[in-house]
Amino acid sequence: MALHITGDTAADELLTDNPLALLVGMLLDQQVPMETAFAGPLKIEQRTGASDAAAIAGMAPDEFLEAFRQTPAVHRFPGSMATRVQTLCQTLVDDWGGDAAALWTEGEPSGADVLKRLKALPGFGEQKAKIFLALLGKQYGFTGEGWREASAPYGDEGSYRSVADIVSPDSLVKVREHKKAMKAAAKEKK
Repeated sequence: MALHITGDTAADELLTDNPLALLVGMLLDQQVPMETAFAGPLKIEQRTGASDAAAIAGMAPDEFLEAFRQTPAVHRFPGSMATRVQTLCQTLVDDWGGDAAALWTEGEPSGADVLKRLKALPGFGEQKAKIFLALLGKQYGFTGEGWREASAPYGDEGSYRSVADIVSPDSLVKVREHKKAMKAAAKEKK
């Protein structure tokens, strides 16, 4: 299993091999292109040397913010997103022993259990939690009972709604088209 989200081999390898990187990429996935968000964890690791929750949570906030601001920036809103990443990492340290994968592996959880755990994380609302659960089920090997139902509609087979469905350049185009159509439909309702 190898993820192909960013178009950057090193960034995708980090996402594949490091569950925290994948979780942080999902946290960063707002108001920036998906590839930018999911390439963020590699930039963080390269600039700070940190790739685990305890190390990131323990960094001085001003030093961590500086790593976010370096060009190219990790996110278009470096201040708020640097704080969110450190808060997420501290929550993982406090509640999950610093192990992001424990969210979907500890105690053989069902899809509904994992959704509940994700929604309890800072920065993860209903939609983001469902998309991440769908990503775990579709591409990361999570097989907990009921994951498709708990992540609906993002867990639907054959859909192109989110980052959970990106497995190739072609699927990225289809996801972008879907998002564009959804934005246009939302504008029409206003």
